[in-house]
Amino acid sequence: MDRFSAMQVFVRVVETGSFTKAAETLHMSKTSVTQLVQQLEARLRVRLLNRTTRKVNVTADGAVYYERVVKLLADMDDAETSLSTASASPRGRLRVDVPSPLARMILVPALPAFHAQYPDIQFDMGVSDRMVDLIGEGVDCVVRGGELTDLSLMARHVGDLQLGVYAEPSYLESAGSPSHPQELAGPDHYIVGFTWARAGKVPPYAMHRGGESVKVHGRYVIAVDDGNAYLAAGLAGLGVLWLPDYMAKEHVARGELVRLFDDWRLDPMPMYVAFPPNRHVSTKLRVFIDWVADLMAQHAPIDRRGA
Repeated sequence: MDRFSAMQVFVRVVETGSFTKAAETLHMSKTSVTQLVQQLEARLRVRLLNRTTRKVNVTADGAVYYERVVKLLADMDDAETSLSTASASPRGRLRVDVPSPLARMILVPALPAFHAQYPDIQFDMGVSDRMVDLIGEGVDCVVRGGELTDLSLMARHVGDLQLGVYAEPSYLESAGSPSHPQELAGPDHYIVGFTWARAGKVPPYAMHRGGESVKVHGRYVIAVDDGNAYLAAGLAGLGVLWLPDYMAKEHVARGELVRLFDDWRLDPMPMYVAFPPNRHVSTKLRVFIDWVADLMAQHAPIDRRGA
């Protein structure tokens, strides 16, 4: 039995609560995962996990062992990366999940430079705006916009997206150019709805001008849960968009979008890199987070005005 592999497998089973999920995230067969845990229990002469048809629960002894093993694995990783060659060249597979527009417009175009600096890091990148079960799906980190609702996650604030209101020119020719945000809630206009996965509905949009604040509830032809589809709907003239400036910039320059309400302000959208709690931050994850923070500093720096 490879004790190191057995400990890694045991930790993943505890964190996912399932032999099947652990096997999937480790790219191993369920049989191999089960056998390694059984061999580990036989060596220790103690039951670490209670198995039922629906769930795997850690025993009291297993919980104590888990805490020690997590620390041991982290110490082993630190010992390896403390070597100058390992520190200079972090390696391994990194599973991340990022919003689709951010991937398409910022992260993926910049990846060649990252790969040139860290050629031994391999990315499995999920591109979505959905809620991700980091532990259950074996994801190392997610990049997300908006305030974090899962306070159990560890997170680093890496940027703030400045937002504006935009519309496609032919839409404005048909519906008219609104002079006040509240007009978007009237019968002449549509918005493009964005359905946040955590809420399951289209939220109102808050805007401010001097001492005046409004929340816009518009009607829509279409609501989507993906950033690229949201932009595409606006470019097709299906309604007014609330967009991060980095997504709108090129389309405004080409005359495909028009910015509205220049005298109104929207609160910036904070961007975070979030990762599981009590999880050792490996060197490869650390350099990825630093890289994302550097990119956001170029495209959407942290807004210090409210600090």
